[in-house]
Amino acid sequence: MDVLQNMMLFSELIQCGGNIYTWCYDADGKLLKSNCPDEGFLSGAFDLFGCKQRMMDYGKEYTTPVSLGTALGMTWAAAFEKDGDALKRAWVIGPVFYQDVSMRGIEQGMQYYGRMETSVAWTMQLYEVIKKVPVLQSTILNRYTLMLHYCLTGEHLALSDLYTDAQPIGHTADRDPGHDRHKVWMSEQGLLQMVRTGDLNYKQALSTSMGISAGVPVRTDDALRQSKTSIIVFASLVCRAAIEGGLSPEEAYTLGDNYIQATESAKTLSDLNPLPVMMYDDFIRRVHKCRTNPKLSMQVQKCVDYIEMHLDEKIRAADLAALVGYTEYYLTHKFKEETGLSVTDYTKFAKIERAKVLLKSTDQTVQDIAASLSFGTRNYFSRIFQEVTGQTPMEYRES
Repeated sequence: MDVLQNMMLFSELIQCGGNIYTWCYDADGKLLKSNCPDEGFLSGAFDLFGCKQRMMDYGKEYTTPVSLGTALGMTWAAAFEKDGDALKRAWVIGPVFYQDVSMRGIEQGMQYYGRMETSVAWTMQLYEVIKKVPVLQSTILNRYTLMLHYCLTGEHLALSDLYTDAQPIGHTADRDPGHDRHKVWMSEQGLLQMVRTGDLNYKQALSTSMGISAGVPVRTDDALRQSKTSIIVFASLVCRAAIEGGLSPEEAYTLGDNYIQATESAKTLSDLNPLPVMMYDDFIRRVHKCRTNPKLSMQVQKCVDYIEMHLDEKIRAADLAALVGYTEYYLTHKFKEETGLSVTDYTKFAKIERAKVLLKSTDQTVQDIAASLSFGTRNYFSRIFQEVTGQTPMEYRES
């Protein structure tokens, strides 16, 4: 596979959807090339807002793609070309906004970077360049990012494999602070519900939630202390949710204490960064294990786990049968005998449960949620949702 030829074609294709540019950095973070007319300024902004360093740190350790948010709401996404385990090049698309932003919103976002040494002229140029940054739905950017990863590696990934490295977005003048706190609370409830149910397909919801809130608003200039406080609070909430999900108090509290001790022992923000995701994943997997139905055969449990991990895809009984080495006829009968539901109904109910979490914990539109769960249309999604819950998606969100 010729990566450079693939990337030339990819760059041309996504340009059909608007002014969405591609960038290439070497393993040392040097910009090799881009097709952006504002290359010099936007590459500087990418660096100044900390996105380049976060991308390089992530790319040297991981192989999956990442989206990189800023407090302004401006977002880039990156995928990585590796030589063995070593980073060879990082490829970036963006920037984009997920929604229209006002200049007041940009000014508020800039307050997050209050200690940056920028001139008035630079800030004014930023405002002018931002006017040309396209607005793109998050689901579309995510799918472009999966395509980018495929062009570089030939590997198919699911939306849940994407990682979001977000920074808190500045409050706009017309935003109600009380509503923002309510949104944080709803997001928190969605995350805790995923712990209670041992939902392994949690990555997108967790990443989105981390972009909604910067954590506990401790009044301090000590960023390390603030991060530690936020992680400790998060660990305490997750620990209790895990107990409600069936994990024994002894195991849950011991595990929570270990993560809290690891948090307090961290010396730098780099040491802290992986801990909340690691802790959340650990608790969810333990709850999932203790909630696994002992009456299910290994093959049917494998199918159930596959469904829960691939809710963003169209799932067919034939694919599940191939996964466990059964004929489709035998698998469908065995699945219904053990779970009480057909493969289609089980998948439908699982997708609706995920939709309920997204409706509660994110600002995604009903259209975006329908697309992210591979429902053909918004109308079809709404009809199925109402069949299962007795409410339309909007009624459920508002209630």
